[in-house]
Amino acid sequence: MENSFNLPDNGKKRIVIIGAGFAGLKLARKLAKSPFQVVMIDKRNFHQFQPLFYQVATSGLEPSNISFPIRKVFHEHSNLHFRNTELLEVKAKEKIVVTKAGELSYDKLVIATGVNTNYFGNKNIEEHSISMKSTAEAINLRNRILESFENAILTDDKKEQAKQLSVVVVGGGPTGVELSGAIAELKNYVLPKDYPELDFSRMKIRLYEAAPRLLHVMSHKASDDAYKFLTKLGVEVHLNTMIKDYDGENMTLEDGTVFKVQNFVWTAGVGGKQINGIDKEFYTRGNRLVVDRNNQIEGLKDVYAIGDICSMNTEKWPNGHPQVAQVAIQQAVLLAKNFIQNTTKPYEYHDKGSMATIGRNMAVVDLPKLKFSGVIAWFLWLVVHLMAIVGVKNRLFIFINWAQGYFSRDHSLRVLIRPFKK
Repeated sequence: MENSFNLPDNGKKRIVIIGAGFAGLKLARKLAKSPFQVVMIDKRNFHQFQPLFYQVATSGLEPSNISFPIRKVFHEHSNLHFRNTELLEVKAKEKIVVTKAGELSYDKLVIATGVNTNYFGNKNIEEHSISMKSTAEAINLRNRILESFENAILTDDKKEQAKQLSVVVVGGGPTGVELSGAIAELKNYVLPKDYPELDFSRMKIRLYEAAPRLLHVMSHKASDDAYKFLTKLGVEVHLNTMIKDYDGENMTLEDGTVFKVQNFVWTAGVGGKQINGIDKEFYTRGNRLVVDRNNQIEGLKDVYAIGDICSMNTEKWPNGHPQVAQVAIQQAVLLAKNFIQNTTKPYEYHDKGSMATIGRNMAVVDLPKLKFSGVIAWFLWLVVHLMAIVGVKNRLFIFINWAQGYFSRDHSLRVLIRPFKK
């Protein structure tokens, strides 16, 4: 069935990469012009810039601005090949991957599938909440928010209006903090102009976090400043508060308190998805694959994992590295070098810092030797994320959108796109 992949038989050793996220795409680009035949497999035909999903969800950016066709990245590199299909199984002993398009042999396999939303086994929350781990889900969240506003203006029932307008975000990590801040800015500066008939004092934005502080992977200063910024924007922040259940209408807290909730967004955790053919013994907490210092899955020859899906224990990081883009990119760069040079240089994470934005002129930055927040942090966040975007055209469009939004506080992208039933 390998012929179904229509790959040239040139005698080159084949590296198969599963996943076109930060890790997979960086690895493929670093292997361009290498002596290997590189085959990337992904169920989507585009790379998506996850840190800006929340801006798509809040009408700040168009979905196309943060998406980039994988095939365009592979232009002019005859050894790079992309196949739009989905991984079904890994047969490590036979060195074969099974996909929906058929079977494909490999000399080295790299799993870079990333992680999905983790609901911690709560089926009700998984079924009824809104998640944001893909471009499609970000568009769905945008539609859900806009639909709620349109529904609110169709009724004069004050309680129903309050329910439609209000938003609950669960999870005080970067995604939850940034999403809450963006929705608050919509409420404060944009939506009252779109819907002058509505009383937006009834719109409540609540952020729930089970931990005692926001942004727990960052410094205490960043956590405190983020809390102050969100509070200034009008977000109700509830720390040390765990959500027990949500059935699509009622949200239940751990202490038994019940609230009526229409828009319930879950950003509280991430976890990997176990792959058929790779036994449970190779996984650790969060369904992450255990790898050695060369990113090879411990116990599987010539099978590697990079990025969020892998867990590498080191002296500095005994519980694995943080699941951030820089870890994925650095692992990909070193692995490509080891493949090309046939070396086994061990990976060591070089922490360049972390950051999160809350609103206009409001951001927090943790650098290795400096921690700060405010306007300068916000501009630094803009520059770093703009330069990380794949594609000059995408960078230009995002810059224009950000510039327009900064001066007008209105992106004019609040378009509700949905299929209509015949």
